[in-house]
Order: sequence, then C-alpha cells, then structure tokens
Amino acid sequence: MNNSKKIVALLGAGLMLVLTSCSSSNSAATIGKTDIPIATVQGTIDEILKERAKVDTTSMNIVSGAELNTNAIRFHVISVLFDDIAEKISLKLKDSEVAARKADIILQIGGEDKLPISLVGAQIAPKDFPRYLRTVLIAEKIGEALKSQGDPSTDGSGIQKLLVAMAKEKKVEINPRYGGWDYETGNITPATDNAAVKK
Repeated sequence: MNNSKKIVALLGAGLMLVLTSCSSSNSAATIGKTDIPIATVQGTIDEILKERAKVDTTSMNIVSGAELNTNAIRFHVISVLFDDIAEKISLKLKDSEVAARKADIILQIGGEDKLPISLVGAQIAPKDFPRYLRTVLIAEKIGEALKSQGDPSTDGSGIQKLLVAMAKEKKVEINPRYGGWDYETGNITPATDNAAVKK
C-alpha cells in the first residue's frame, strides 16, 4: 500500500492548477461540472480521525489540523482529475481490477484484520479506500500508455503534465476556506482558518 500511496502523492505534489474562488459555499472544490461538497471532504476527515482513535498511533507519522484538511481536499480533487483523464482517453477500469488490487494489498499486509490499522497509517478513510485504489490503478494505466507511446520519464512527470493540462481544461476551483492552489509549487496554500473547516 505504501508504494501505491507514494504514486498518488508524487502525482499530486507537482500539480499546478488555475485557482478561482468556488461559486457555491457548499462546495469544497469544483472541477469542471463536478462538484465536491464540503460534506464529502469533512466526511473523509471525520472518518480518518475516528479510525485513529481506535489504534495506537504513537509510532505513526500522521498529520492533523490544516495539513489533514489539505490532504483530504487534494485527494478528492486528484481523483476527479484522473477520472476525467481516463474518460478523455477512453481508459476503462473494471471493478474486478479494483477488487484484485485490494486482495493483493490485504495479502501483503498479512490479512484483512490488518487493513484498518494500515489505512490509519496511510491516512486513508475506509470509505475512500475503493476510490483510492481506483485512482492508483488509473495512474498506473496512464503511465503504461505513455510508456508504450515512447514517454521516457520514470518519475511520473509525464502523468503530471496530463494532470496539469486537464486541470487547466476543466478549471479547478477551490473554496477559499480550504486555502488555494499555488501555481508555482502545484500545492495548496492553507487558509488561516483551514484547521476549523467544520462550522
């Protein structure tokens, strides 16, 4: 799972998106016609915190506050961008492929009973796990397609270029309460009240 997490983190770290303020106060972000409600992002944060309370996290490198909120909104935005790229290039992903990757991860960690603590360590909400797997698999398939077309990059930069282009095409908008996208770094600049999103 760590390798899969690194793939998505790598791709997300370099995103450079065009920022405008969200038109709806109920939206955490919009990507083209796709709306990500604040409730969706808050649900991710709440579930991560709920699962953390069930295990000993003293040896885990986990984030909280503004950084946790930033990670949550980034995950949902990147997932939508990957879906949009997959649709544009007619890339199909079967449910059986997602199920197979989940089974492989469970085998690697030593059983399904180890999954909850592994998700806590990876800072993934259980409800988001299937979508997380889907995003990773789409990223891998896009990487394979680029390689077959002669892309020599091995650091994910080819996929990153597609994400940047898709974000510009769709026009990504982030609710200012979560901060904004820094065009130079391709990362989120947290808002001063980002640690208190829920009101």
